[in-house]
Formats: sequence, C-alpha cells, structure tokens
Amino acid sequence: MVVARYFAAEQTALEALQAVQDSATRALGEFVEEQTGEDGLLADATNDKGTVTKASVKDRLKTIQDEPESDEEREALLRCLALIEAESNAGKAVKDAQAELDQKVLDHYAVLTEAGIKTLVVEDKWFASIRAALDSEVQRLTQQLAGRVKELEERYASPLPELEREVEEFSVKVEGHLKKMGLSL
Repeated sequence: MVVARYFAAEQTALEALQAVQDSATRALGEFVEEQTGEDGLLADATNDKGTVTKASVKDRLKTIQDEPESDEEREALLRCLALIEAESNAGKAVKDAQAELDQKVLDHYAVLTEAGIKTLVVEDKWFASIRAALDSEVQRLTQQLAGRVKELEERYASPLPELEREVEEFSVKVEGHLKKMGLSL
C-alpha cells in the first residue's frame, strides 16, 4: 500500500526493468536453444551439466581462438556472451532498483503520521475491499436480472391468443385420434 500510494513512479520503473530482464532472459534462452542442438554452433560450449554458462562460453572461445575455420562459431559464442552479459546487467539493475525501492519504503515508514496511516488503511485497504465487494455484487445482480429477463422473454414469446389457437388445433387432433380408437369425450 505504501509503494502504491507514495512510490508509484519507482514501482513503474521497476516493472519496466523487470520487463527488460524478462526479455533478455527470453532472448538468451531462445538463442541457446536454437544453437545447442547436435549441429548447433554452441554444442561444444556446454558444461558437464549440458548447460551454456559464461565460463563455458569463455573456455570455448579460448579453445577456438586460433582456428580460422571457426569464425561462425566464434560469432555465435560472442553473441551468446553478449546475451549473457545483457541478462546479467538487467538482473543487477532489477535487484538494485528493488533494493532502492525497499529502502525508500523503509525510510518512509519513519515519517508516516497517524493521519497518513489512517488514510492508507481506510482509503487504500478498506475502501478498496468494499469497492471490490460492491462491484462483485452489482455484477452478480446484473447477471441474475439478465437471466430472469431472458427467462420471462422465453416464457412470454408467444402471445395468449396464439397459444389458445394452438390448444384448439391440438384438441381437435386428439379428439380425432380418440374417435378412430373408438373412444369419445
């Protein structure tokens, strides 16, 4: 509640950094997945566990450093290294921003007044809960009313004179069938 009320801009910036980190992680994962197959350029850069790490990529770069026929693999390794660095930097930025936000919130607790606390509790917590409950109840009643209106519409779709005419037609048919069977009303 404190973050939402007093540090919304910082929270938005943190969420943007998290999106960048997610994007970097996804890009690295996709690149590694594409390049680690049997014929992939990173197949020889995996460690004992079968994963690609910064250390395993650097080791492979040292191994192929003087091999001129490994230019394509070298480019892939350098690209992978850049993606690993980007992911690492994005993670560090998120961690730093989160720590900074946490510190600001902690520092802000010391300056909260009784009126500020009441505002947080009443307006941000209780009113929000009441508002959500009211919205839910209004939605439920609206759906219930719509269902009842539909039921009434289906029930009264045919006017009474039309229904009476149908009853007469069916009565005549039933009487005809009963007469054929030798019964009469």
